[in-house]
Amino acid sequence: MDLSIVIPVYNEKDNVAELHRRILDVCKQFNRPFEIIFVDDGSDDGTLEQLKTLNPVKIIRFRKNCGQTAAMDAGIKASVGKIIVTMDGDLQNDPSDIPRLLVKMKADDLDVVSGWRKDRKDPFLKRFVSKRAKFLRDILIKDDIHDSGCTLKAYRRECFDTVDLFGEMHRFIVAILKMKGFKTGELEVTHHPRIHGKTKYNASRIIKGFLDMISVWFWKKFANRPLHLLGTAGILMMFIGVASGMWALYLKIFGKIDLSDTSFTVLTMFLFFAGFAMFIGGILADMISKTYYNSSKDKVYIIKEVITNGGADGRAIEGQLKVTSISPSISPSISPSKETHAHSSHSTNQEGRERDTQSL
Repeated sequence: MDLSIVIPVYNEKDNVAELHRRILDVCKQFNRPFEIIFVDDGSDDGTLEQLKTLNPVKIIRFRKNCGQTAAMDAGIKASVGKIIVTMDGDLQNDPSDIPRLLVKMKADDLDVVSGWRKDRKDPFLKRFVSKRAKFLRDILIKDDIHDSGCTLKAYRRECFDTVDLFGEMHRFIVAILKMKGFKTGELEVTHHPRIHGKTKYNASRIIKGFLDMISVWFWKKFANRPLHLLGTAGILMMFIGVASGMWALYLKIFGKIDLSDTSFTVLTMFLFFAGFAMFIGGILADMISKTYYNSSKDKVYIIKEVITNGGADGRAIEGQLKVTSISPSISPSISPSKETHAHSSHSTNQEGRERDTQSL
């Protein structure tokens, strides 16, 4: 399967049929295998019944509403295409932009191409919040794209080998992948006003999005070294606590001041023990981080490919260049190991025939 298109939907019964038709018209032009996956995020307006009338389609149905991020994660995990395209189910994203995303990905050798709704057809509040969010993203996570909230994106499958989505993290997929070393880019795409249904955007999503941004910032800076943050803060607090205690002793000895009349004693004890607790917390967090990386599919590093030129022990193998790609390739290839095995089998068979001839 070359292409998977994943669409999370929630109460979009008036949009899914038309969206499917448009996607199908675009995909038929590719002349390559594709699949269309709709993830029904607990809809209760008849969306599922509309989806069942479509063909071809793969439908994933949630028992309850779990949110766009969860729906997107389920659709991506159920897909089999080498390229994954995600988009909204409200007809605001235009399927005709999919070929342009794929061309951009191939031309610039990108792992991710993010859509940019430059001429956005949304209410003022959503556009205002989006601009303020971009300002914070530029400071905290530096994803180098204009529109992280645009669902229309194209990914290579290997992007999600070590990524699971939680909370409202779908907005920060590009930032997470960029942190892991994947090559990202963006492309201006068409954006239409919503005609049917109601927007799911509300104040709670703004707060959740901000908290997830802080989480991504922490993960980017200190995921595999939390002791650097908590340990530094703890040592700094203990240092200030000791300095406060020394000042309190100076006032007691030379200033003849009753320490019960000052807050330095309490401040010294609080800062020192709070700093010590934070330092210990950093050590524990560091141990948990190492356990996480050792026990999960996520790693501190991701290998794109391993290239072996010549023998592994330094002896040259004439005419042999072996490239072992860790990530799935977009174009089919022949494994060098299979070629070597076939050559060895041929040689063995030929030697056997020669021995048989000699025995005769």
